[in-house]
Amino acid sequence: MTIHSIEQPWLSLLQSNQLDSFDALWQLEAPWFEEPNIRRGGWSGVVKHDLTDKAGGINTVFIKRQSNHISKTWRHPLSGIPTFQKEFNNLHRFYRFDIPTMDLVYFGSRVHHDDKQAILVTKALTGYVSLDNVMPVDDAGFIQNKRHRRQLIQQTARVLQRMHRYRIQHNSLYPKHIFVKPTEIGWDVRLIDLEKAKRKFSQKTATLRDIATFRRHTLDWSTRDHIVFFQAYVGEKQLSKASKELWYDIQDRLLRKSK
Repeated sequence: MTIHSIEQPWLSLLQSNQLDSFDALWQLEAPWFEEPNIRRGGWSGVVKHDLTDKAGGINTVFIKRQSNHISKTWRHPLSGIPTFQKEFNNLHRFYRFDIPTMDLVYFGSRVHHDDKQAILVTKALTGYVSLDNVMPVDDAGFIQNKRHRRQLIQQTARVLQRMHRYRIQHNSLYPKHIFVKPTEIGWDVRLIDLEKAKRKFSQKTATLRDIATFRRHTLDWSTRDHIVFFQAYVGEKQLSKASKELWYDIQDRLLRKSK
């Protein structure tokens, strides 16, 4: 049996491109954008594809396909579920809490000849750049001045704080999983790669894990950059006692990981 869900704004576009079924998306021939990753007892790969609308406009999507790429969950401790189903569930969780992320187009899963297959289609973040490609240490390139750099750091911090406010831990919070685009009033920041995201019992647990990971992967940032980030994250120019304790807890976690 095939289970699938098509987001309503995309239904007619998928139909006009003859890609409104699991089998059509599965059989689509396109070069790999990301070569299949073989692990978890199966494989998972990504293709990039352009959907053409009736006016001739192009809508680029990423089609992620996998077979027997399974994650165990507390609800499915033995059989597990496709990892894309976890990402599908997390996308809806992010939408519910208004946390900016990718636009969902399609999700489907099926068992075919004893293989557990799944497809996840999302709209390409056209015009966005990953944070690790937009924060050069010398402020050159994409960021033209220090004010824009500061705005980007602050907006990134606010998005992460919103995610943690709802006790969601990303679990893979690297700069390459944060996509950004300049706007007329600042920056649009989106979080991607939600496969490992989980709801935690406390906000602090999510914060410590994610922010320590983020700090380890932004070592090229200046001390001032990290201070600006943390001030925006806690929403304080003058850090309170609780915020200072959080800062030191993150520092301690970083030191333990470095050892």
